Amino acid sequence: MLDETTLEQRLVTLERAVADLQGKSQSQSTSENWLEKLIGSVSEQAAFIKSLEYGRAFRQADQPFVQGNQEL
Repeated sequence: MLDETTLEQRLVTLERAVADLQGKSQSQSTSENWLEKLIGSVSEQAAFIKSLEYGRAFRQADQPFVQGNQEL
């Protein structure tokens, strides 16, 4: 079993780690829009746009093709 001093030291270490993580999360962009955060992280905009188009096409490939009122 752990002694009281060891537990106290672990608690202090844990509190420091939590405080560091809170500071990092608060210092990051305050934008709530996940897409804005993602766009800012991609250095080449053309590649980002192409990947968005690829993702859209991939999602639409799963959907049935509808022409008029008939599903093909």
